[in-house]
Amino acid sequence: MANSAQAKKRARQAEDSRQRNASQRSAMRTTVKSLQKTIDAGDKEQATAAYQAAVPVLDRMARKGLIHKNAAARSKSRLNKAVRAL
Repeated sequence: MANSAQAKKRARQAEDSRQRNASQRSAMRTTVKSLQKTIDAGDKEQATAAYQAAVPVLDRMARKGLIHKNAAARSKSRLNKAVRAL
C-alpha cells in the first residue's frame, strides 16, 4: 500500500483516471455497436448518420489517448467500408 503522501495522491489520481477511462471506453463501444447494428439492418441512411456520429467519438478517444490514433483510423476505415457496401 502507498506509504508516502505522493504515492497516496497518485493512487487516488489513478483510480479517478481508471473510472473516467472505463466510462469513455464504454461510451465509445456503445456508439460503434449502434453503428454496426444499423449496418446489419441494411439501412444506408441511418448507417451514414450513425457513422457521422461515430467518427468524432473515435477521434476524441484517440486524441485523449484512450485508443491509439492508428486504431481509430483503422476502425473508421472499416466502418466506412461497411457503410459504403450497403
